[in-house]
Amino acid sequence: MSKTGTLDPEEAKAGAMNGTDTTEARRVMIKSQLRTSGVNDETTLARMRAVPREDFLPADKVPLAYTDRSIPLGGEGAMAAPLFYGKLLVEAAARADDRVLVVENGTGYLAELLRPLVGSLEVARAAEASGGTIAGHGDYTLVAIDGAIEQLPDSLAARVADGGRIVGGLVLRGVTRLASGRKIAGRVAFMPLEDLGIPAIPAFAEPKGWSFP
Repeated sequence: MSKTGTLDPEEAKAGAMNGTDTTEARRVMIKSQLRTSGVNDETTLARMRAVPREDFLPADKVPLAYTDRSIPLGGEGAMAAPLFYGKLLVEAAARADDRVLVVENGTGYLAELLRPLVGSLEVARAAEASGGTIAGHGDYTLVAIDGAIEQLPDSLAARVADGGRIVGGLVLRGVTRLASGRKIAGRVAFMPLEDLGIPAIPAFAEPKGWSFP
């Protein structure tokens, strides 16, 4: 316990490890990881305070729930660091009339953060979103991608309504960046916002060109 009577980050993580109430761990996460990095939007902080990260992790990963880095889940899935979700929610600026698609990366955490903020929400696995096999026919006003992509498939861009937004990570020259895109006149243009450590989603990797050895 710190001299101020609150848990420090290591103590908060230990609480999660021991299966105790992690309300304090989330409070410390918000104070030490989000607010210090400029995430002060109260709606965003309320959602991240309300949703326990450990509920979306396998038991052996629960002790890592409130670390400030990505958590590999085995296979190709991962949970990104809290800062990525905080920045993404701020940039997405979700509205009550939004029709949202979440491209998930193995946890369902991002969908739960967004669900109460929007009009409707559907979830697609990365393989579905990259392969053009998303169910339904509606256009989405917001697509939130839980990770970093190297390319946006035409099939996914086609599901974004004109004027709709896409928020997630981009892999640019080997560096992952938070980025925001908007579809205008049938085309999606992205703007990189800031460098962040974001798990790359292999299903969205650019095809590797053949070359001589």
